[in-house]
Amino acid sequence: VYGAFEDCSGLTSITIPDSATSIEGSAFWGCSSLTSITIPDSVTSIGSHAFYDCSSLTSITIPVSVTSIEAGVFSSCSRLASVTLGNRVTSIGDYAFNSCDSLTSITIPDSVTSIGKSAFSFCDSLASVTVPAGVTEIGTGAFAWCNKLTRITVAVDNPNYCSADGVLFNKDKTVLMQAPGALSGAYTVPAG
Repeated sequence: VYGAFEDCSGLTSITIPDSATSIEGSAFWGCSSLTSITIPDSVTSIGSHAFYDCSSLTSITIPVSVTSIEAGVFSSCSRLASVTLGNRVTSIGDYAFNSCDSLTSITIPDSVTSIGKSAFSFCDSLASVTVPAGVTEIGTGAFAWCNKLTRITVAVDNPNYCSADGVLFNKDKTVLMQAPGALSGAYTVPAG
């Protein structure tokens, strides 16, 4: 049920049963005392904002059965320091990990083809990101306002994007997509 456990301030731990196939949108929105979540392989979808503002959550493992991280799923999970994404995830939605202040690094699986706008924006502790070869779309400000971000690395065989000195560009380097620690946006690089 949408918003089923919204604002459950006393809930500290939850194990999703093996019979569950989805977690509805906003299901655990604002459960500020939730520190532990176990998601079984039976779950194939997690709705938008399902764990929004679960500010005590410190780690999450997304099983291989999940193929997309919807919009804002873990946004404002300020203590979320460790994220393991299953190797079948193909998309990371808009604002999915926005304002995850404690997240220091993220391994984006090779299966990912799209990273939504502001997906990792305002992740104050994020120091480095590697974009795999299969990513064909990166939304505006995907890594904006990440104050400790020093390097964005793109797989050399990515046909759409590249990096130089830790800066994210489109493949032919005519559009600067994101400089580490910078604001958002894409900037056209003048010819010559």
